[in-house]
Amino acid sequence: MKKINDLIFINNLPHIDLHGYDRDTARFTTNDFINDNIKTKNEFIVIVHGIGSGVVRNSVHETLKRNKKVLEYKTYNFNSGCTIVKIKVD
Repeated sequence: MKKINDLIFINNLPHIDLHGYDRDTARFTTNDFINDNIKTKNEFIVIVHGIGSGVVRNSVHETLKRNKKVLEYKTYNFNSGCTIVKIKVD
């Protein structure tokens, strides 16, 4: 069973870019993206939220914290503008 810390190349993972989104749109888009990747059985995804003032990042992290399908998430070590997420696929 892979863990987020074992990932080396995140370029091959499905990702979504939320630059320019407001907090509510980012929340809805994050949940939709998670649901789409559960259907396609992708275990890891990347959410690019940018650095900025942290409004979108905080909204994304709150959404991930509340989503029951999210097993684990963390800000990527080499780029604090994106978050790697491990989701529960059945």
